[in-house]
Order: sequence, then C-alpha cells, then structure tokens
Amino acid sequence: MDKQKKGFFQKFLDMIEKTGNRLPHPVTLFAVLALLVIVISAVVSYFGVSAEHPGKEGEMIEVNNLLSSEGIHYIITNMTDNFIGFAPLGVVLITMLGIGVAEGSGLISALLRGFVMSVPKRMITLGLVFAGVMSSVASDAGYVVLPPLGAVLFAALGRHPLAGLAAAFAGVSGGFSANLLLSGTDALLGELTIMSAAIINPEYAEGMNIAMNYYFIAFSVIVLTFVGAWVTEKIVEPRLGEYNGEFREKVEKLTRLEKKGLILAGVSVVIAGALVALLVIFPGAPLRGDEADMPIIKSPFMKSLVPIIAFMFFVPGLVYGRVTKLIRNDKDVAAMMSTTMSAMGMFIVLSFTASQFVAFFSESNMGLVLGVYGANFLDSISLTGIPLLLMFIVIAAFINLFIGSASAKWAMMAPVFVPIMMQLGYSPELTQMAYRVADSSTNIISPLMTYFAIIIAFAQKYDKKMGIGTLVSVMFPYSMFFLLFWSVTLIIWMLLGIDLGPGSPIYYLK
Repeated sequence: MDKQKKGFFQKFLDMIEKTGNRLPHPVTLFAVLALLVIVISAVVSYFGVSAEHPGKEGEMIEVNNLLSSEGIHYIITNMTDNFIGFAPLGVVLITMLGIGVAEGSGLISALLRGFVMSVPKRMITLGLVFAGVMSSVASDAGYVVLPPLGAVLFAALGRHPLAGLAAAFAGVSGGFSANLLLSGTDALLGELTIMSAAIINPEYAEGMNIAMNYYFIAFSVIVLTFVGAWVTEKIVEPRLGEYNGEFREKVEKLTRLEKKGLILAGVSVVIAGALVALLVIFPGAPLRGDEADMPIIKSPFMKSLVPIIAFMFFVPGLVYGRVTKLIRNDKDVAAMMSTTMSAMGMFIVLSFTASQFVAFFSESNMGLVLGVYGANFLDSISLTGIPLLLMFIVIAAFINLFIGSASAKWAMMAPVFVPIMMQLGYSPELTQMAYRVADSSTNIISPLMTYFAIIIAFAQKYDKKMGIGTLVSVMFPYSMFFLLFWSVTLIIWMLLGIDLGPGSPIYYLK
C-alpha cells in the first residue's frame, strides 16, 4: 500500500502530518505566543492604536505596552499569580482526583464492559458508539478501554474487528464534547470561556457557569450515536469487507464480584446524589440561590459543580474498589489519586506557559481592541448569523488538524473569538459550543491527536499494514458526517433560540 501512487487526499494528509510535526510542543508554543504578545503590544502601543470600549460608551481603550517599565514590572511580579490564578488548573486537578479513584479502582472499565455486553446484538453498534460518547465523563479512559473492546466484540460476533474499533473510536473521540453528564471538559473549556468573556463584560462573565452547553451536548448524544452507528453499518463495515484474520476472540464477562461492585456503586451514586440534592432543592438550603432570582441556575450550586463532579466519581469508585478488594485502605486511595496527578504533569507545565499568554493578552488590552476591530470588519462585509458560525467552525476544525490538545487550542482561540462574537451579538456560550463541535468532529482524523498512535497500535493487531493514512481513510466518513449533522443541529438550535445550558442564551445582548 505504501508503494502505491498517492492520491490527492493522501498527499493532503501527509502535508498535515509534516506541518503538525514541525510545530513546537504546546508548552513552547504558548511561551512563544506570550513573548509575541509582549513585543506586539509595544509596537501597537507605539502607533497609538485605540478603540471605543464595547461595554462603556464613550470610553476609549488603548493597548498597554508590556515592554514599558510598568509592563515589565507587571510581567515579573504577577508571573506566580498568573499561574496560581489560572482557572482551568484547579478545575482540572480537582475533577481528576475523583475520576482517578473511579478509574484506578476499575469501576470505569467495568461499567464500559458491562454496558457494551448487555446490549442486544442488533443494537450493538448503537451501544458501542453510545458508550464511546459517554466515556468522556472519565476523561481519556475511553480511548484505552473501548476501541480494543469494540474490536474484540465485533470479532466475537463474526464481524470485522476494525469496524468495531472504528465505531468505538468515533464515539470516544468524535463525540468527546457530547454527554448526558457534565465532565472535566465542561469545566476546563468553560473556565477559559468565562475568562475570555470577562474581557468584554466582566459582569456578564460573573453570571456564567461551566454547565453553559449542557442542554445541547446532552441532545447531541442522540444525534452522534445514530450518525455513528449509521456510518459504521452503511459505509465503514461494507468497505472493510469480510474479516479473514486469525483473531477470533471472546469478550471477558463481568465476574460476580464485579457485578456486585457495580450494583453497590450504583446505590452509592443514588445516595450521594440525594445528599447533593438536599443542599440545593429546598428553600434555605446551603447551595440554593436567591428565591426571587432563579434559585437553581443562579446559585452557589452552579459554581460548585467541579467539586461535586469529583465527589460523584470518588464515592462510587471508592465503593467499587472496596467491594472488589482493589481498595483495602486509605493508602490505596491516595496511591490512585497520586497516579492520576502524576499523569497530569504535562498539563501543569502547559498551564504555566498558557496562563502567562492569557494574562499578558488580557493585560495588554489587545483582546479588547482586536475584538472591536474584528467585529467591525465582519460587520462591514455583512458576515453574521449562520455564515459567521460556519466560518468559525471551519477555522476551528482546520486548526484541530495541527494542534491536538482541545484546551491548548481554546486557550489560544477563546481570547480572540469570544470577544469578536460578543461584539456581533453572539454569546460566549454559543462560541464555545461551535468550537466543541469543530474540535471533536476532526479529532478522529488528526494524526497529531494524542491517542492516534495508540489506536493504530490496537488496529495493527488485526491488520499489520495499518498506518496513518489507512486509519484516517477509515475514520474520515465519521468526521465528515459528524461535522455535517452536528453543525446542522447547532444551526437549528440557534434559529430556534433555545438556551444552550442553564442560563446560557444563544445571543449576547450588549
């Protein structure tokens, strides 16, 4: 296959791979961007560029020169505070403490296996894609558990194992931003969006919450599950043909102890959920808001979702581990949390350089000025509404082919695009959701996505010739149809004017 003449698409993929590999590491990239902000702020300030503040009529804003004495003083004295105050840092680490226990105890793996194996054969494709989409609540665990499980399951049913792997991978990666539950992704991206919205309107940002896309991502689960199953059975599986390989495996069933652990873990979730509900449902409850002003949506509860999510993972993980004897004492729990935190080392380093870039960009006022000029330009060419939304989705999808980290991309894009879209009357919540649609849809065809090499390794068990081009060709239909149907769904949602989440409108009223 490698010796055959390459077509246009294969050459395009090669170009993406080479270009992406030439990009510096995200840590270095953010450091370079931070330095560029400092230099550009000095140049723009020298030429006296200014704009009218979008939230304060008549007030002019100028770009602050970060190479001035005051600017250098700010950079040096605030570097530590920028890092400590970087909202996504604490959000992700706290969430992962709970998820780490659920994953380390084996609860997540058992849940995925149990769900997939309990689905009737005729519904297995739907069940596999659905499990993949839902696996994002456990961060990246789905990448490791579900694709090989999907391959084994399809092989056991006499179907092509690569079709099962592809269906699971499409659900896990392509559906990463869709879920019936809130996850660490909502917290991470949400905090970046709130920070970016504060550039234009701090008061509006104060009222935002990390569940800003919940209604839409929950509905998206249905859309992506059916689209993914249809692509698998009508396009991918027929193209792969009959499997004649040597592997005919059996899926390991849940043991009696694992089943008992799942049942008791489920009971613990109900009890934990009831305890949380008591804190918010009744008038006068500690986490309930003002009775006269949307007591649930605008409440301490909505601002406490991060520790609550961690708690709702920790409790069932602890119960399951105790039942299955994988957790014997507090040392085992601490070890699981420690293992999870050690895996977050690169994210912590990335957060340091990203926090400096975001802080410098905000302090320079370039976000405000760029937002005003960008909005004026798009308004002058009459690019608004659906064309504007589609243009942003295409830009985000294209960038995703070269930079794999969703948080890294959004940390760069949010300070620019959120203010621009707010200036044009579109909410930060809508901009974030459009980004999530684009990012997730093209994850599965980006060779630079973190787990792409691992998926190839899984696939090579069944096809030793499997390479980047082959895997991308298998996954391309998922990416194309996910992007198409998901974008159409968002446009319809936008036209209907339905809130994207609790207190999260489509339009931003200046």
